[in-house]
Amino acid sequence: MPKYVIERNLPGAGALSAAELQAVSQKSCAVLSDLGPAVQWQESYVTDDKLYCVYIAPSETLIREHARLGGFPADRISQVRRVIDPTTAES
Repeated sequence: MPKYVIERNLPGAGALSAAELQAVSQKSCAVLSDLGPAVQWQESYVTDDKLYCVYIAPSETLIREHARLGGFPADRISQVRRVIDPTTAES
């Protein structure tokens, strides 16, 4: 199943409190529950003004539906084509 990285512009994201991040996470999980098991959230990276979220989903359309239902921005959605890490250098 395809993996996607979603870039979400969220000014001040890095200053969100633990409670605010928990609320965002709970909202995301509730929407995912309604969408069913086809869309899976793996993790998100919080920077000063953005969130970078990693999802597994059958289509970009479902990623956009999750964003719409949750009221989250989805400013850029990129499908992951390959994954590399330090062990890639060894091959």
